[in-house]
Amino acid sequence: MTVQETRCTWPGIEHPEYTLYHDTEWGVPTGDSQKLFEKLILEGFQSGLSWLTILRKRETFRAAFDQFDAAKIVRYTDTDRARLMADAGIIRNRLKIEATIDNAKAFLKLQETRDLGVVLWDVFDGKPQVNRHAAHGDVPPVTEASTKISKLLKAEGFRFVGPTTVQAFLQAMGFVNDHLVGCHRHAACAKLQKAFKAPR
Repeated sequence: MTVQETRCTWPGIEHPEYTLYHDTEWGVPTGDSQKLFEKLILEGFQSGLSWLTILRKRETFRAAFDQFDAAKIVRYTDTDRARLMADAGIIRNRLKIEATIDNAKAFLKLQETRDLGVVLWDVFDGKPQVNRHAAHGDVPPVTEASTKISKLLKAEGFRFVGPTTVQAFLQAMGFVNDHLVGCHRHAACAKLQKAFKAPR
């Protein structure tokens, strides 16, 4: 059995950039609020699209949105909005661009009192959840945690953070381990999750 045969059965997993993302990033826990903010934004842009589409444009997204520096994004003018709508390297969706600016405002406001990483990890009591799904069809698209966090983020002023989008975010950022049990990354991420210290 080859390593490739033991990966999660995602559509498009055979693409090299997707394989690398799966093998090095997806499911690795982090408490870094900046990384969490960036991923929330990118997951919002993914809505209705494949993650591979966003992944291939990620570096262009970072350049277009000032490395997702919220303090810069909140100062975007109509000129910046026009620049983004003309940038073929990103997803030119006006609603999602406006949501990114609103999310930057929500992020900075939240950071004044509580760190985003702390807020999100508190929902899990600081402990990543290790699941043991055998097949792709066993992985739920929405969970109690993703629904709770979706409501929490919306109450803080975030947009494009529905339960399904949030669930994809939680999986990617290691809040839950949804690598299939037969995937070579399940045990590796479970080990990282066990050693992870959530922000407080």
